[in-house]
Amino acid sequence: MAGHHNMQVTEVPDPRIEEPTDIIIRVTSTGLCGSDLHLYETLAAFMEPGDIVGHEPMGIVEEVGADVTKVKVGDRVVVPFNVSCGSCWMCDQKLFSQCETTQNPEHGTGASFFGYSKLYGQVPGGQAEYLRVPFGNFLPVKVPHEHSDDRFLFLSDVLPTAWQGLKYAAVPDGGTLLVLGAGPIGDMAARMGVRAGHRVISVDRVPERLARTAAFGAETINFDEVKGDGGVAAVVREMTDGRGADSVIDAVGMEAHGSPVAQGVQKFVGLLPDAIAEPMMKKAGIDRLAALHTAIEAVRRGGTVSLSGVYGGAVDPMPMFQMFDKQVQLRMGQANVRAHTDELLSMLVEDDPFGVDAFATHHLPLDEAPQAYKHFQKKEDGMVKVVFKP
Repeated sequence: MAGHHNMQVTEVPDPRIEEPTDIIIRVTSTGLCGSDLHLYETLAAFMEPGDIVGHEPMGIVEEVGADVTKVKVGDRVVVPFNVSCGSCWMCDQKLFSQCETTQNPEHGTGASFFGYSKLYGQVPGGQAEYLRVPFGNFLPVKVPHEHSDDRFLFLSDVLPTAWQGLKYAAVPDGGTLLVLGAGPIGDMAARMGVRAGHRVISVDRVPERLARTAAFGAETINFDEVKGDGGVAAVVREMTDGRGADSVIDAVGMEAHGSPVAQGVQKFVGLLPDAIAEPMMKKAGIDRLAALHTAIEAVRRGGTVSLSGVYGGAVDPMPMFQMFDKQVQLRMGQANVRAHTDELLSMLVEDDPFGVDAFATHHLPLDEAPQAYKHFQKKEDGMVKVVFKP
């Protein structure tokens, strides 16, 4: 990262073992995530020139520290995006995204992430040829050498994030799940919901994305084709006997198409000196809450809203009266990746229940990353999920 909207591919020194529990992996595949777009624009103030991005890597172990016993050179591993130690109090509660060993109290944030700015520890990320992975006896997920990388790569983020989102949604038996957004997380959450036997309604404004969820068995709503008062929520109520969805997963977050004013403020903040922009991005009311408001409107009374989309800032008003009056339950948070990887891996070894082998729409050399960021942000070229090959 070299600045606002300025991703570059450059030569950097290879990582090295710094602690006896570190490992070094040669990255064979690494994903481009929707939350990487926050660094590209909304959270650019927290990035510094030379920061290495990327938090969805897998590869082959090249070197291990003296105290590493759980993996060895030559093993194939996936690396979760949470940098979690596995042994602190929070990790004992399986709250790996809140790991006390890697928390960032100076920014008021939880566990560090790979490749996610100084807001989350400024840990060099996985869109690179080599990656240093700490906590080698806990963090890396050892996977079989069978199957292509795509079978296991999404254990780093997409699969556990969608899985946790679905669990938090608490869809009742025979219930209806509304998924807002059909990007990678929303798409996967819809697939998992269908697989779990729920009625799933998928909402997006990109026809190619809706076609993917429809092919897996979801009903679809094209946001741009919704007419009349009430928007998506009114359509959902029509589809559910006037009641609304039992559960809603918001897989959009602050990348939603919301207020032009909010978008303009975000761009303005991106032009300010970092010392001014950082506190503004944390506290100013510039979130785009359109998706969250839609979720609250579309969920039935007594239903559950599960937030997987990332929000930032602290000032925007929440519709507290409506939430209280409807008795809405709200669950949210970064995925506690390592809490779900073993369960999900057991499903992937023999079968492909969620279509991960064909989930990526684009496989590109890492040299093409700058252009991929541009196309992905603009939702061009049918780009839903990009996998880089270093």
